[in-house]
Amino acid sequence: MIRTQKVRLYPNKTMKKVLDDLCDYRRYCWNQGLALWNDMYDSSLILDDKKLKPSERKVRDELVANKEDWQYQLSPRCLQLAISDLGKAWSNFFNKAMPDWGKPKFKSKKATRQGFKTDRAKIINGKLRLDKPRGVKTWYGISFKGAKSLDGDLKVVSIYRENGKYWASLPFEVEITKKTKTGKKTAVDINVGHFNYTEGKVNTLPNHLKKLYKRIKHYQRQLARKRVVNGKKATKSNNYVKTRAKLQRDYRKVANIQHDIIHKFTTKLVSDYDKIVIEDLDVKKMQMTHVASKGLQRSLFGTFRQVLVYKAGWYGKEIVLADQYYPSTQRCSECGYIKTGEDKVGLNGNRKHGTKHNEYICYECGSIMDRDENAVMNLLNLVA
Repeated sequence: MIRTQKVRLYPNKTMKKVLDDLCDYRRYCWNQGLALWNDMYDSSLILDDKKLKPSERKVRDELVANKEDWQYQLSPRCLQLAISDLGKAWSNFFNKAMPDWGKPKFKSKKATRQGFKTDRAKIINGKLRLDKPRGVKTWYGISFKGAKSLDGDLKVVSIYRENGKYWASLPFEVEITKKTKTGKKTAVDINVGHFNYTEGKVNTLPNHLKKLYKRIKHYQRQLARKRVVNGKKATKSNNYVKTRAKLQRDYRKVANIQHDIIHKFTTKLVSDYDKIVIEDLDVKKMQMTHVASKGLQRSLFGTFRQVLVYKAGWYGKEIVLADQYYPSTQRCSECGYIKTGEDKVGLNGNRKHGTKHNEYICYECGSIMDRDENAVMNLLNLVA
């Protein structure tokens, strides 16, 4: 089983230069490989020859054969793993079911996050040691913080630089003991700002998080105003840099708070229940069309499902997916009546009957329930 830990790196000046060079080199390899792949792909379509179709091996061999002298000073695994990721991106291009379907794109040096991968990293004396490049006599390990344990076999490490800080994802292959069976089941109804389940509600947008979002909005307006007034010169001013640093700090705080909520809730679910029912939501489509798209993004629907699924796999628990068209909100959990047409409950309740957003009134049996609690019971009935 693979368990990944995200840690903060603290490289010295020498290793900072090495990490920056590898980040740039990975972007260079990706862009060179993508340009070559595009040319091969277009040629195969024009000449209608399947033998000319590009593959990961063909592109990698071509780039290795045409290496410049300066490239030999950097880790060869950076190129090979970049082309491996490019091959996966191209295979996803032919699968329209993927959430980010589309042709791979070129990497920009202006992107806030730059990174690379290596499968030759080791943990030596509590420090991360990368593979030593040619011509380097003195080599250092990189200090890091944030790892709870360093047990297991270290796999492909992802290292990236974001806003002047360095991070690493350390995946360890470990043995994880299964959690004891409880014989209990639950269902989770996902909403903007909160999750409902059989034991109650979990707030994903607490008040202190809303205050941070207000402050983020304030900093964004300040930066936009500076760009309007000063144009391209704005980013070079000290005040602009200070304000941007404050904005980035608050974004990190928001991410930490939200992920803490998600991880604590998902751990409770897989610890207390054997079967967990969730909705199979098309989050990407919802964000594009939903009137509360900003709230959807802040509620981390996709992250919740991703974390819950891999934790359930770890501990031997079962995830049941309700079809995305299953009418959990419109169906009465008491008698099974499903509202249609003008009787449907919307974001603002129902105008025809004058009901509120959080109310569910069945027009068949007369039951009056909380809308979210009714949805949870409908989902739970799928495994009854």
